[in-house]
Amino acid sequence: MIHAAELIRRKRDGEPLSSDELAELVLAYARGDVPDYQMAAFCMAVYFRGLNGNETFALTDAMIRSGETIELGAALGRKVVDKHSTGGVGDKTSLAVGPIVAACQVPFGKMSGRGLGHTGGTLDKLESIPGFRVELTTDEFLQQVREVGLAIIGQSANLVPADKLLYGLRDVTATVDNVSLIAASIMSKKIAAGADAIVLDVKVGDGAFMKTVEDARELAGMMLELGRHAGREVVCVLTDMDQPLGYAVGNALEIRETIATLKGEGPPDFTELVLGASAHLLALSDLGIDEEEGRDRAAAAVQDGTALATYERWIAAQGGDPREAALPMAPEVRQVLAPTKGFVRSIGATAVGMAALRLGAGRQTKDDAIDHAVGIRCLMKRGDAVAAGEVLAEVHACDDESAKQAEAEVLVAYELADEAPAARPIVLETIA
Repeated sequence: MIHAAELIRRKRDGEPLSSDELAELVLAYARGDVPDYQMAAFCMAVYFRGLNGNETFALTDAMIRSGETIELGAALGRKVVDKHSTGGVGDKTSLAVGPIVAACQVPFGKMSGRGLGHTGGTLDKLESIPGFRVELTTDEFLQQVREVGLAIIGQSANLVPADKLLYGLRDVTATVDNVSLIAASIMSKKIAAGADAIVLDVKVGDGAFMKTVEDARELAGMMLELGRHAGREVVCVLTDMDQPLGYAVGNALEIRETIATLKGEGPPDFTELVLGASAHLLALSDLGIDEEEGRDRAAAAVQDGTALATYERWIAAQGGDPREAALPMAPEVRQVLAPTKGFVRSIGATAVGMAALRLGAGRQTKDDAIDHAVGIRCLMKRGDAVAAGEVLAEVHACDDESAKQAEAEVLVAYELADEAPAARPIVLETIA
């Protein structure tokens, strides 16, 4: 029988736990044999004391073993790729990368999550598409990846249930922001979902969990080790989240921006990240090409229309209406005007994300309903020159009152200066 209190005490006092002890604790929690209050105490002990490498491996492995696993590559007879982001404001990258990679004849299978707080969830964005189904059975998931080349679905209840329980607990006990716990949570899902090669987008800056490049490097290194330990090929890119990604923040607005990008008409920073991530995945695939060739093929898929056609086929396969005209539109659109001339020095990503959240684009508690039509479009980005009275951004709202509040919040998020700031690339580092 497990002695949870003893393991909590030892971790509290900074003592290491064996792999068997950690596995026993996690699996007992998943079975309901360890109560929430004890696991919450354990998470707090880990938050302050951390986990060493062996403990992090053991935690990840135990979470995988708590439920079913999917062997996508074995089932399809192909190397399957996946992409994951640690979460950011306006981050709709997977929605464009998936169709591009699939259009290049590489299967892309992803289980994704919902948003909480100011970082939007991929599933919430997809659910702004009328009719789109995020819940597929494992058999349906496999069949769609086989036939369409692409599926993005919600996490199965039977896939790493220990992580689902543990994340819910961490979210309400202020123990989310621990590198080992974040790495184990992400990689347990990625490994259990069965992709052979994974690109991990680790966001850095104001709108991200990782505020500094040093912290992001630490998380990336840990996830790389966990992936390799499980026999997966992993590449990490550290990307800028000091301003919103692209123009659009909000569910249907981000789907529109995804469609524009697949037509070759997307924002420069978002387009660069999408093509770069696609190039990495194609180089990791079984096509036998390098990253440069991968980027050329990704760009060609956008140019010749096959990426957009693959997107439409994917959305229809999951029951959705792929037409842009089918997406909901907010009844109130208000422009945010520049008070003076100058250059955009910065746009607070968190401030814009929170403004979108209060409009109804996100949820503050897990039970909140989302308004898929509302959000913000940041039309001027860092380094852009603006004239007094020129439009900085648009607020898409459900009514005049919420539009006014968001307009004020977005205006405060913009900082103008007399000189343009130094250019900063979207991809800060690549770690492989």
